[in-house]
Amino acid sequence: MLHSELVGNKKYFFANKEHPLFNDVKSIVRKHLGLDKIIDEIVARLGDVKQVYLTGDLAKGKESELIDICIIGSNLDKHYLLELIDKTERIIGKKIKYLIYEEKMTNTDGALLLWNQ
Repeated sequence: MLHSELVGNKKYFFANKEHPLFNDVKSIVRKHLGLDKIIDEIVARLGDVKQVYLTGDLAKGKESELIDICIIGSNLDKHYLLELIDKTERIIGKKIKYLIYEEKMTNTDGALLLWNQ
């Protein structure tokens, strides 16, 4: 269920998204942490969100001070989104960069689907 990568003298582990149990384990983790309810409430208030992806280094299982997310949807409440990002950045001590697409992402290689309508 895990892949590993050796970088210098450090070994990094990350989830194998191709493993047949990946989606089940991801769902269990979300429910255990309560993330499923939080995400559903946020998405409902944001607007017509179709999908949310984690991209960048974190999606690849690497440590990063930057969180890259991609939101697919329309008629989004950008003021609310910016409030959420500001609060989250203060709590976790990381910067969040986001992109909004009205259509589906053309390239999802290396992206981790966080939420799907």
